[in-house]
Amino acid sequence: PLRLGWIRDLAGPLAGQKILDVGCGGGILAESMAKEEAEVTGIDLADKPLTVARLHGLESGVKVNYRKISAEDHAREQPGHYDIVTCMEMLEHVPTPPSIVQACAELVKPGGWVFFSTLNRNPNSSLFAIVAAEYILNMLPRGTHSYENFIRPSELAAAIRQSGLTIKTMTGLTYNPLTQHYSLT
Repeated sequence: PLRLGWIRDLAGPLAGQKILDVGCGGGILAESMAKEEAEVTGIDLADKPLTVARLHGLESGVKVNYRKISAEDHAREQPGHYDIVTCMEMLEHVPTPPSIVQACAELVKPGGWVFFSTLNRNPNSSLFAIVAAEYILNMLPRGTHSYENFIRPSELAAAIRQSGLTIKTMTGLTYNPLTQHYSLT
């Protein structure tokens, strides 16, 4: 809900918008945007999460077009097709994040919005995303994250500028494990 609100606050109402969710995983964000009457496509390269997303869509009745395709290949097929492109918690899992950023830039229409979210390479992220989430709370399978693949805001900003996009705003997301509350900072 926090990310959906952030997208809506910046991009405006989602109804009628063509939206692409890059690295959609199990489709949580994609389905949330589709519930807002957006035309949503979710892409991912992993079969298991796409199967989960499709099954959940069948159960919920929310329509999302899920495809197994890379962002780069989809950019060659559909350049400038989307009003909004999201890429959440995916860049830290790919070998060349700037390639994904470039593909997102190619997929969005001129004047459209691209939203990125990734883990910051700092001690707090290591503590919460790896130690706490993977080893203490068992929220994620061990080995899901690698600290070396986390991306500093300056590195993401450089990739964004290099792709020809303009940064409108940058914010952080924090989680308080005691209150189980997420917030934007």
